[in-house]
This record gives sequence, C-alpha cells and structure tokens, in this order.
Amino acid sequence: MVFANMLLVFMMSLQLGMYGLMVDNSLKLFTGHIQVQAPGFKDEQKMRQVVPDILPLAQSFREQLAGVMVAARGSTFALVSSEDRSFGIAIFGVEPTFEPQVSSVPGLVKEGRYLESSDAPEIVVGRVLARNLRVDIGDELTLLGSGLDGSFAASVVKVVGIFDSGVKDVDRNIAQIPIGLFQDTFFMEGAGHQVVIVADDRERLPVLIPDVAGLLPSNSDLAVLDWDQLQPGLKQAITADMASSFFMYFILVILVSFSVLNTQLMSVLERTREFGIVMALGLRPGKLGRLVLLETAIMGSIGLLLGAIAGGLLTAWFSNNGVVFPGMDEMAAQFNLPARMYPKVSMLTLFGGPAIVFAFTLLAAIYPAIRLNWQNPVDSMRVA
Repeated sequence: MVFANMLLVFMMSLQLGMYGLMVDNSLKLFTGHIQVQAPGFKDEQKMRQVVPDILPLAQSFREQLAGVMVAARGSTFALVSSEDRSFGIAIFGVEPTFEPQVSSVPGLVKEGRYLESSDAPEIVVGRVLARNLRVDIGDELTLLGSGLDGSFAASVVKVVGIFDSGVKDVDRNIAQIPIGLFQDTFFMEGAGHQVVIVADDRERLPVLIPDVAGLLPSNSDLAVLDWDQLQPGLKQAITADMASSFFMYFILVILVSFSVLNTQLMSVLERTREFGIVMALGLRPGKLGRLVLLETAIMGSIGLLLGAIAGGLLTAWFSNNGVVFPGMDEMAAQFNLPARMYPKVSMLTLFGGPAIVFAFTLLAAIYPAIRLNWQNPVDSMRVA
C-alpha cells in the first residue's frame, strides 16, 4: 500500500502538472485567458465583426482591472508575397508594447527583433513561413487583402523578425504587424477584433469575467469569452486523457485491494483455532469481524500516511528538478509542451489517491470479517 500510494501521488501530480503546462503554454502562445470579441467572430472570423474603438477599450481594462494584462488585436486573412512566392496567411495587428505581456510569440523571435513602433511598416513572421517565402531579415513583403469597407487594401512591409514557436501550423500561417499599420492598411477606423486579457491566476476567471463584462459600453453587444470557449478542444483532450489515466489508476487500486483481501483472508484462516477458542469463551463473531476491520483500518492508515509522505517528498524533488522523458521532445512540441515536466503537488494529488486505496482496502476486508460468522467454535478448535 505504501508503494501504491507513493506511485499514485507522484503520477497524479505529474499528470496534473502536465495539464497545467499544456493549458498555460497553449494560452500564452496566442489565446490568452479571456477575449472580448464581436458576436460570432470566434466561429466566422469575418472582417466586419469588429470591436469599435478597441485601443481606448483595452486601455480602460488596464486602468480598472487589477492583476491583469491586456492587449488589443486586429486580424484578417491576406495574401503575402515576396519576390518569388505568395501565400495566404492570417495577419494580426498587435500592440508592440503590450503584446509581450499576453503572448509568448514576442519572446520566441530567434532572428532579428520584435515589433517596436505601432505605426512602422514592419512585420514578424514564423520560421516556416519565412522559409516558404524565401525571405530573411530586411527583405520586403507585399500584403494584399480587403479593407473593412470592402475596398482593396495593400501595404509593403519589411521583415524585422522571425519567430519559432515549435508548432509548425503557427509558424507557417501567422504573421504580426503593428496595430496602427493594420488599422491604416485595412481601413479599420479605430476598430479591431480581439481584446486579449491574461490574469495573474486562472482561478480568478469566474470572478474576472463579470468584471470585464461590466466595463463594456452600455449599448455594446460584445461577447466575453473564456479560454474554454476559445479552445474547447484543449479541455476535451485533457478530459479524454484523464479518463484513460484514471482507468489505469483504478486497475492499480484493484490490485492493491485484492492483495489486502488475500492478506486478511489468510490472516483469518491462520487464526481459525484461536478464533474458535475465543468464540467458545463467549466472544461473538461480530466483534471478531470488527477486530479484522480495525486491523485493516490501522494498516490502511499507516499505508496512507507513509505513502502520502513518500509520494510528497518524491514529487517535491521532481517539482524542483523536473522529469525528463528522453526522445519525447518532438511529441511534446506538438502539444506545445517542454521536454522537461514538473509535477504539481496539491491536496488532491497528495491524499486523493491514497484515500481511495484506503477505502478499497476496507471494502476488501469485509469478506474475511463476514466469513467469521460461518465458523463453528468446536470445528475451529479442532484445526491443527
């Protein structure tokens, strides 16, 4: 039981820590914790579904919401062309000053630099896109698309940075330009498409969302979406993985329970003669059954305590040093995870698994306890 409890504590802590990393890394890449959008923009992403006066709205959030980071964005699909090739990609207009606070993309620039001015004709592209377009730092790209009013939009920008997120779809299909240039090029008239908000703690979101909604203009129909609505597939993937993992944990608990059942049953059988003697002296089988349950409870309590302590110490060590899975770098990158994982200790992981093991050990001791009711004192005393 000590070993099983220690294993459960460590594996559950590692699993929940991995989920936390998966969620944080995915949201920090581009989504954020909360977004303010026009109704329907999440599904349709049409140019006309805008947030009016987006920069003043983002500034009001910064001033009135504590413990959050806010950045405004505009987004559209456009044709980007170099001297040799052309590709259709998603163009995002961002605030160079505030985008690094809500997204990890600015910190992933491997060549050149990130955007600096909100109006400069410059662009940051992904490594895969740069390779496909055959461009490098200092080269010019032409953007062609449609403006908010349906007119033809075009601009020439210079490549100032190349980022590498490790996610090929992001590096192939996304580029960023300053939001001032975005609004001028696509005739946005001060509008944008997303106000991205990142809280200092994800646990604050249930309280923070109503606060954000309360700061919207009174006549506004803008939608306030949390990360679960923005990336429903992420939570579904976590739920599916948890279901398969908990099945394996259940198998481990069942094995421990059968081990306890075997131990207690053998303990009862080995003391058949002794039990027969005490029953002949007047001790009722029910009290002997409670004695067996008490033994199991004491054994389970010791296993729970020692297993939780051992698992907590093991998890604490790996929480500081991390767990490395050799050869998992590429697979981890597909899920936007680092190669080194850090378990996360909590009351749930520390006592959740051991408590279930304790409950199942008590259940496993019921049959040996009940079996004492079938023993005949005379026949039991004859057992050698």
